[in-house]
Amino acid sequence: MKIVRAARPLIIILALLVTWQAVVSITGAPPYMLPSPRDVGDALIRQHNVLAMHAGYTIAETVIGLFAGAILGGLTALPMALFAPVRFWLMPILLVSQAIPFFAIAPLLVLWLGFGLASKIAMAALIIYFPVTVAFFDGLSRTETGWLDLGQTMGASRWRMLKYVRLPAALPSFASGFRVATAVAPIGAIIGEWVGSSRGLGYLMLHANARVQIDMVFACLLILCAFSITQYFIVDRALRRMLPWQPDSLAKYD
Repeated sequence: MKIVRAARPLIIILALLVTWQAVVSITGAPPYMLPSPRDVGDALIRQHNVLAMHAGYTIAETVIGLFAGAILGGLTALPMALFAPVRFWLMPILLVSQAIPFFAIAPLLVLWLGFGLASKIAMAALIIYFPVTVAFFDGLSRTETGWLDLGQTMGASRWRMLKYVRLPAALPSFASGFRVATAVAPIGAIIGEWVGSSRGLGYLMLHANARVQIDMVFACLLILCAFSITQYFIVDRALRRMLPWQPDSLAKYD
């Protein structure tokens, strides 16, 4: 079983490559529509310096935006959970903000913050802000009533109740929201690069697509997928270590 778990990523990647090559061979799709895995591999090797440079910018935008959005979401959820007036006025604003398409916001961010890192970081932060805020707020508002009653019986103040009861109880919910944010954060950075940028994988994909270099487009997509998956598993492993009191019932009963 351990051998299968260790070999699982390799097996999945191999199966996807075989399926990809089979689709190319069966359909006879030309390279400008669907390049073969070999063509994409050649592009990765041939243009590795360019790809690495642009990937570095996208990774920086994503990581900074991820943590900025998570901190902003946490700082929003806390007063919403503690103060009813804040919750009363802020929750409708949060809901309305999700009705605005992100593609409509991206040009404004580029106009306000420029073509550099700032607009892309802001876009990545905005796209993850809502799931983190809602998840953390849900955790803070659903603390076990028995724990709260016990804290009141022991004479705990409101702030000590928050520190020692509500926050530890809400951290697993915050972790769930942060995991979702980790998976979607690259989307915000790429959208920002598509709207206006002079570097990054999104910028490189647009130029490669305009020049019908579809192998480069797929190379960018592969790098983006690899980064997203790696980032998710790193964050997931870190959160599991930071929250040892959160049970993993699936692993226990598998």
